[in-house]
Amino acid sequence: MPITATATPGKSLISPTDHTLILIDFQSQMAFATKSIPTEVLRNNAALVANAAASFGVTTILTTVAEKSFSGPMFEEITAPFPGQKMFDRTSMNTWEDEAVIQEVNRIGKERVVFAGLWTGVCIVGPIASAIDQGYDCYFISDACGDVSPEAHERACQRMMQLGAKPMTSLQYLLEMQRDWARTETYDSTTGVAKKFGGGYGLGITYAKTMFGASEGGH
Repeated sequence: MPITATATPGKSLISPTDHTLILIDFQSQMAFATKSIPTEVLRNNAALVANAAASFGVTTILTTVAEKSFSGPMFEEITAPFPGQKMFDRTSMNTWEDEAVIQEVNRIGKERVVFAGLWTGVCIVGPIASAIDQGYDCYFISDACGDVSPEAHERACQRMMQLGAKPMTSLQYLLEMQRDWARTETYDSTTGVAKKFGGGYGLGITYAKTMFGASEGGH
């Protein structure tokens, strides 16, 4: 029987309402030793993810490790989009072994979880391996993660993919949630986040709109 195409998105594509985002240990002590990605690029990508999630109303968990005693506060550009939101500080390297975080995951009740944080090989591999074992559908934003060396980051990404986790990038995360420029309710916020954090793509948006009044989807 021939396959019949329909104008519908694939089930593996994320939407703003179908997942929980967990941002893990974006803290000074973790960043000092991160060598797989330049710190300024990491911070920009993480800010893009945080602002994208906030703009789409994604349920988001922010968690740190030993914030007061060792690692320092979470980057301000991560917390700023979520004013007043509760922070979960842990002693465990594996977020999925922290009871308070797991209670929040269960309260939210979504089976698809997207992760980003420091370091890839510890703070991201741990919860993804644990969540997959428990039946969760896991994604990780690879360019908003970092590790002590390029090899450490790459081996961690390979390990998570072998377990079934799906990699994506920060800009992909934003645009996959928008997916259609005719979605007027999120058009301005999506292009706004892209203009601020989207690098050359963001510059292109600014240029096109300023010089030619260009727009996508009839905006």
